[in-house]
Amino acid sequence: MAHDVSFSVPSRPLGKSDIEFIIKNDGNTLGTLKISNGSVVWFPSGTTYGHRMRWSKFDKMMKENATDSETR
Repeated sequence: MAHDVSFSVPSRPLGKSDIEFIIKNDGNTLGTLKISNGSVVWFPSGTTYGHRMRWSKFDKMMKENATDSETR
């Protein structure tokens, strides 16, 4: 089952401006993922407060919990 992912990129270099990904499944918004230089923040649909994670913790979480691997 594929998810619909759209994003908007600021017209200036990534600094204090986040890149925003809107994640949808079957037309329903699951949430918004904001990416910045310092962290990633997940905003579930219908909420105003997000779940923030620094990059080092995100790296650790993915290494410990990801089940699929992909080559570049």
